[in-house]
Amino acid sequence: MDHWKMFAFQIKERGQDTFYNALIRRKPIQDGNLFTIEVDNQIQIDIIQANLEEMVSYFREKIRNFEIDIQAVLTDQPEQEVKFLSGKDKFAALTRKNPVLHTLKSTFSLDIEF
Repeated sequence: MDHWKMFAFQIKERGQDTFYNALIRRKPIQDGNLFTIEVDNQIQIDIIQANLEEMVSYFREKIRNFEIDIQAVLTDQPEQEVKFLSGKDKFAALTRKNPVLHTLKSTFSLDIEF
């Protein structure tokens, strides 16, 4: 999972937000050397397919297992809870539910980076 998170953050730094969101939305499901990513729509599958070679190469090198493979499938639970990886992501999700949090953050000069 550490390598998964590192790869996701590298993708985010390159500005590929849709790809990043597809990677962090749910934890990958491992079945031996096969990792399955459940995604919400066909667009995310297309983005993952376009970057699959780079992704597989990254994990094969980092884990030192050249039999690893990755696939993307549509989920049957689209409303499943999001797995957040950073404080900013958590704060953004919470402010969508309660916009007053922006006011509190500004009023008390709160830092959401943790």
